[in-house]
Amino acid sequence: MEPFLATLTQIRSDFAVLDEWEDRYRYVIELGRALPPLPEHRRTDANKVRGCASQVWLATHVAPSGGAPRLTFEGDSDAHIVRGLIAILFAIYDGKRADEILATDAIPIFEGLGLKEHLTPQRSNGFASMVARIKADAAAAMASSATA
Repeated sequence: MEPFLATLTQIRSDFAVLDEWEDRYRYVIELGRALPPLPEHRRTDANKVRGCASQVWLATHVAPSGGAPRLTFEGDSDAHIVRGLIAILFAIYDGKRADEILATDAIPIFEGLGLKEHLTPQRSNGFASMVARIKADAAAAMASSATA
């Protein structure tokens, strides 16, 4: 059975009913537990995200889609809360076209969920590093599709 990956709408809805930060924290960890495991061969230096306090790997897959390429992602971390943040990023970006990814700023979404004020600056910086990596991969996919 495939794990359930929450949509951004579902995450926002669930966050709206969770008043206590501890409940939200546990929910983010549960989101991370739903991520499929990252195959060992994807845990490479090239897939490692720089700027994260924890170990974070992000593998990007690019597929043509009759226009801007479509990106899908696999990811993992050695920290439970970071796995949850990866799941939130995937809810925002996974399966989207590169131009949509470049036009979507995850930081206000992250702040709108009330996460920024409860995470350490290192975790917030790590989240920003993951967003920057996803956007860089989207920009690279756009550039290579333009020259193809």
